[in-house]
Amino acid sequence: MIHHPFKIPIYGSISLSGFGIAMVLAFLIAQYASETEMERRGYNKAPFADITLAAVIGGLLGAKLYYVILTGASPFSREGFVFFGGLMGGLIACGLVVWHYKLGYFRMGDLTAPGLAAAYAVGRTGCWAVGDDYGGPTNSFVGVAFPQGAPPSTPANLHSFGVSVPSNLPPNDAIPVHPTQIYEVILACLMFGILWRLRNHKHAAGWLFGVYFMLVGIERFTIEFFRAKDDRLLGPFTVAQAIAAAFFMSGLILVNVFRTPGPNRPGIFADGSSPA
Repeated sequence: MIHHPFKIPIYGSISLSGFGIAMVLAFLIAQYASETEMERRGYNKAPFADITLAAVIGGLLGAKLYYVILTGASPFSREGFVFFGGLMGGLIACGLVVWHYKLGYFRMGDLTAPGLAAAYAVGRTGCWAVGDDYGGPTNSFVGVAFPQGAPPSTPANLHSFGVSVPSNLPPNDAIPVHPTQIYEVILACLMFGILWRLRNHKHAAGWLFGVYFMLVGIERFTIEFFRAKDDRLLGPFTVAQAIAAAFFMSGLILVNVFRTPGPNRPGIFADGSSPA
């Protein structure tokens, strides 16, 4: 398959990219899913507009800051938004708003977990739309060439990522690579399905947030083996995999801490109860 970027011309050289559309839709779907769950659990959903705004600001700033620190690129460049940076920035910014409204950080994290997975699935379609975050070379039927990718999937660019490419290939011709963006859309949809199925759990509020941390850690650790990356930390392992492992361990701790409701661990509903 030959991939071509998705853009909607607006005026002259100005266009709306698929990435921008996906980002807007990702925040909207997260807000819709989370507000739906807030109402079901008996919470007032009014403060969530402020939480969403904090997620937008913190997420975008965190994603850009992570990229700048990792690559040394200009903070004013259009490219360079990294998921884990956005997730951490969003968690911090949303935490401040949750603290302001005295809503309880882990209780809010619990009910927003399915929405976060849904947003990730939608957001990764934006990476596909612009030809970003693809994987290493492949000769399988799933291979996709990105001649206009960000950057194009040429042997020269792949080599700059530290990816091994046969030396007999033309350095500036796009070659098929793993469409890891599509892999992640599928995996994120599976995460959403699992979290949505478990959202009526009988554990304390915060348990589902821990499950989300574990799932996102497993997903990202796995997908890094296929991605074209230049941030190797230890042998084949990347910086993102180290962060993914930290998320998994944090989730494992949360799952154990919030396994059963107690005096300081209320149930999932606003009145502190759990499903019968």
